[in-house]
Amino acid sequence: MELLIFGHGGRAVLFFPTRMARFYDYENWGIIDSLGEGIENGTFQIFCVDSVDGESFYNDDVFPTVRIERHLQYEQYLLEEVIPLIKQKNSENYIETAGCSMGAYHAINLAMKYPKIFKKAVGISGRYDLTDTPGNFKDLLNGFHDEKVYYNMPVQYIANLNESEHLEAVRQMHIILAVGETDPFLSNNQYLSSLLWQKGIGNEFHTWESDAHKPYFWRKMVPLYI
Repeated sequence: MELLIFGHGGRAVLFFPTRMARFYDYENWGIIDSLGEGIENGTFQIFCVDSVDGESFYNDDVFPTVRIERHLQYEQYLLEEVIPLIKQKNSENYIETAGCSMGAYHAINLAMKYPKIFKKAVGISGRYDLTDTPGNFKDLLNGFHDEKVYYNMPVQYIANLNESEHLEAVRQMHIILAVGETDPFLSNNQYLSSLLWQKGIGNEFHTWESDAHKPYFWRKMVPLYI
């Protein structure tokens, strides 16, 4: 697995790529340049990771159980390899997750599952239940559902969070959701924000003009929220 690191210090940002994209796409799209001042002055350090979405959720050639298992292997890579690398490279003791589109799903899901690791989570143009079917988007598990699927769909498991140390840790995080006003994922974002508030989890919710689901908008959104 390859990744790119931008910056020398400050808050560490674990930055997930968009749907089927690669670890270098944010740089190619000018999104890293939009963060240039913060990177140069040491406000934050960006860790652009790769993904295995083509082998997991978007792999129609395998049964859904194989897709979710591949996703969980990716999660272990993040926890066992990337997080230790971040701590080795960065001494700030402040790690946040962020991502656009499918990257927003990864950012929010990982932070919700492991809130003691992260101080902040930013989801831009995200979809937080991959079994949902908004607009022309299909259920990425083809109707399959089990405990592993449930515990990786934020709007499903957050709805049932009980008072616990875990919930309290989520409440301590700074959570930001941003989405376009005509994005097919708008209602999913509104629902997630509402669920979080119902559980006493503060969050910021921002809407943008049009669907805002492309690099042109992300170059504007990412510097505001990361």
